[in-house]
Amino acid sequence: MNTEADPKHHYLQAARALRSRLPARHAWIEALRERASARFDATGFPTVRDEAWKYTNLASLVRQPFHAVPDASPPTREQLERLLPNAFDAFRLVFLNGHYRPELSFPPRIDGRDFALPLAAALDSDAEALEPNLGRVASVDHHPLAALNTAFLADGAYIHLPDNLTLDRPIHLIYFATAEALAQPRTLIVAGPNSRATVVEQYVGIDESRYFTNAVTEVVLERGARLEHYRLQTESRLGFHVNGLHVRQRENSEFTSQAIDLGGLLVRNDLYALLDAPGASCRLNGLYVADGRQHVDNHTYVSHAKPRCTSREFYKGVLDGRGRAVFNGRVVVQPDAQHTDAEQINRNLLLSEDAEIDTKPELEIYADDVKCSHGATVGQLDLDQLFYLRSRGVDDAQARDLLTFAFANDVLRRFRSAPLRAMLEHAITTRLLRGRNLRELELI
Repeated sequence: MNTEADPKHHYLQAARALRSRLPARHAWIEALRERASARFDATGFPTVRDEAWKYTNLASLVRQPFHAVPDASPPTREQLERLLPNAFDAFRLVFLNGHYRPELSFPPRIDGRDFALPLAAALDSDAEALEPNLGRVASVDHHPLAALNTAFLADGAYIHLPDNLTLDRPIHLIYFATAEALAQPRTLIVAGPNSRATVVEQYVGIDESRYFTNAVTEVVLERGARLEHYRLQTESRLGFHVNGLHVRQRENSEFTSQAIDLGGLLVRNDLYALLDAPGASCRLNGLYVADGRQHVDNHTYVSHAKPRCTSREFYKGVLDGRGRAVFNGRVVVQPDAQHTDAEQINRNLLLSEDAEIDTKPELEIYADDVKCSHGATVGQLDLDQLFYLRSRGVDDAQARDLLTFAFANDVLRRFRSAPLRAMLEHAITTRLLRGRNLRELELI
């Protein structure tokens, strides 16, 4: 078969080569990889003919075959430290092109027990504990890129929070990618009943190089568990980034997603939350910034499957240059999900005439006793606000910067972690304020 004529063939060959090198210890893992490969073989990469991908064309991605390069040079400690916000006291697991780097990591351990470790080690030591959840939350049947990731299932992070555990420090997962690499990191988070934790997933390129990161994260929250999950995407401006976050929640569990997209040439994020027991709740907050020729696509899907569940969704986008974004937020209220309370908001700020946003918030309601709302706005900087600032001696450029930062900061102020909030404020002001900092604008 010709790889150029059928781009999926290159990746299927690479997946088969990987499986031939891995020890065949567990039949269920082998079956999962094989089923995922067969599914990707049947579907291939999504195209604009697929409804969910009609605004995101992967042609530039599939034209170039990427390769697994686990032996690439790791980041230096100086590069690593530059990523970490001041006063950010956290456990840390570092991965290079999807593979664990122990010399750069500081995993959590309590009473001699590791409850955050590389997925490869967990599959070797306690695969039976992973079987009920790994590959069960992210469906390979409905998500082609999740199928591709599962076909390469080998390493990533496994976090298992024991019942009633409250972590006093976040777990920081850092996924580096290098030039020409195909990175397929897999993360599985299982939060036991009444556990509490914060997990930060950060995706970054070591230099301004072209590569393909295809990440999948599965989250299972048991009864009463609470998880605050941060996804910080600061990939190379030439990198391709596809991310699937799949969440299943039990009774009275609480999930908060804080998602920031600043990097990448072509970015696609899929977030699926299943509220699968009474009293479950989720909050999904996101900020995406795109300029130049960046393309950022966010698809969210919240399924209210049981009664008395709550969801809140708040996404904002700032687009400049020829930047383009897509937001498709879908909330489905199933017939048994009476007393659902759901709200969805998407707001977008266009800073240039060539910037573009396609936004589509959706509600599907099959129950009759619910409280649901949704809405979207697209606009430019408010001329009255600009006039007000100019009339008080603020020059035009500074006034625009002040209003742009205020628009974006509406998402950042929802962050509970002050060090993370400060780090993202710096990154966003660097992007939005042309290198000027907050003190130069006399904001602090």
